[in-house]
Amino acid sequence: MATSLNVRSLLTAAQRTSALQMGMRVEVVTVAWMTVEAIVAIGAGIAARSILLTAFGIDSIIELVTGGVLLWRLATEVRAGTLERVDQAERRATWIVGIGLGILCLYVVLSAATSVLLHTEAAGSPMGIGLAVLALLIMPILAWRKRAIAARIDSPALRGDAACSITCAYMSATMLVGLVLNAWLGWWWADSLAALSLLYWLIPETRAALVSARSGRGGGCCGVA
Repeated sequence: MATSLNVRSLLTAAQRTSALQMGMRVEVVTVAWMTVEAIVAIGAGIAARSILLTAFGIDSIIELVTGGVLLWRLATEVRAGTLERVDQAERRATWIVGIGLGILCLYVVLSAATSVLLHTEAAGSPMGIGLAVLALLIMPILAWRKRAIAARIDSPALRGDAACSITCAYMSATMLVGLVLNAWLGWWWADSLAALSLLYWLIPETRAALVSARSGRGGGCCGVA
């Protein structure tokens, strides 16, 4: 608490408002990118019968929810409005995120198992590969900006969102490897294997979100209040 007070005391009202507005701009970019990411990934995933791409798109929708709530929170503070309603919305969003991630984990496991058993081959997806490359470039930059602004305004929620952006970058790398192995080497099982690898990040996110929701702290996909 002392650290929080010290950080806040170093900023004038105008400086804090400026930092909050920078945070809002970063979140606007995040929401816009997640919208594009979700549409392209799900569309390309369905077209290519790729579990990996479809799962990545669904995760993007979930991150879109958390990004939208955080944007609302920052905008409310800029307007000097009450954060009570935002806190309530954040708690509800955290429940939605936790349940959504849990369903996504089940989808990945069941779909990947079915795909392997039935020998379902996913088609190559140049669009998916391009999306993964772009996400690998964009998400670390967004995470860096979020961390810098979070340190300035002492915002655990924004730090948590930065962690989610880094997680998204790791997932993009996993997706890229799976798509390239499938498209270039013809390893049909690589799509399902890479999809299962996403669980390495999805399961901790699910657990953290559900714990945060039960405790009433909120905190988005990475469980940081």
